[in-house]
Amino acid sequence: MLAYVAKRVLYMIPTLFGMSLIAFMIIQLPPGDYLTSLLSTMADGGQNLDEATIARLRAQYGLDQPAYVQYFVWITGILTRGDFGYSFEWNQPVSTLIWDRMGSTLLISLASLLLVWAISLPIGIYSAVRRHSFGDHAFTLVGFIGLAVPNFIMALTLMYTSYRFLGQSVGGISSPAFVDAPWSLAKLLDMLSHMWIPVIVIAMSGTAAMIRILRANLSDELSKPYVVTARAKGLPEREMILKYPVRIALNPFVSSIGWVLPDLVSGVTITAIVLNLPTAGPLLLRALVGQDMYLAGSFILLMGVLTLVGMLISDILLAVLDPRIRFN
Repeated sequence: MLAYVAKRVLYMIPTLFGMSLIAFMIIQLPPGDYLTSLLSTMADGGQNLDEATIARLRAQYGLDQPAYVQYFVWITGILTRGDFGYSFEWNQPVSTLIWDRMGSTLLISLASLLLVWAISLPIGIYSAVRRHSFGDHAFTLVGFIGLAVPNFIMALTLMYTSYRFLGQSVGGISSPAFVDAPWSLAKLLDMLSHMWIPVIVIAMSGTAAMIRILRANLSDELSKPYVVTARAKGLPEREMILKYPVRIALNPFVSSIGWVLPDLVSGVTITAIVLNLPTAGPLLLRALVGQDMYLAGSFILLMGVLTLVGMLISDILLAVLDPRIRFN
């Protein structure tokens, strides 16, 4: 196992280099650059710049250099100084923008993930054990609704309900009075009171999908010979189910870590925009639209890193959870 982990970590180095190269190339594919977008916006406002000023701005942003030189400067800064570059649009270092958004992104995403697991695990087990019962059909109906209703529609519904019946301000994760206030117990409690809407909305579709996956896997395990043998030997039903088939059916929960970690960065972008959440998803979208290449490239590179780390963690946990999995 240790040799496998070491080999995977070594393989991650060229993979990350390839990811960074592809990410930078994709960002460079659309015609123009950030300065082109800026000049178009200024032209729409009636402002026109002379060629000398445009050339000065292009040199200032480093856009007068070939794409491979821009990539080399960017990746060298990351490897040597931990410098992800400078955001043209925000006039701030990219690292500052990323870490400012990661706190709220991490808090909301982890809370949503815990809610998904806390709800889908018991319901999935119940639906598999009590197949075709009234409760199973009821949960199946709710699950299909959860998969069918778009997240932003649910977000708008909960925002209206919160404002209309609970008198709570909607949008964001803090009341206006606490947006710029220093951290305190009152600000933390206010944030927790606002978090229930984005957490429920983000967790809704994931919960419905996990229930269906766990129900299908556990139903398949319950019909296998080792379960029949355990029942024939008189092993208590609850102990038998939780100790053996449930443990094997949990593989999808563990393997989901591979895509959960990059989701912590990108998040549910449309939902975050509707709810006005200060998370990383809207910032990434804005960087892509505005061709803010260093900010967008850093986000994409960070998602690649988290994907590789998540896959490594899920592989190790799968080997621990399921003895049948072995790496040669």
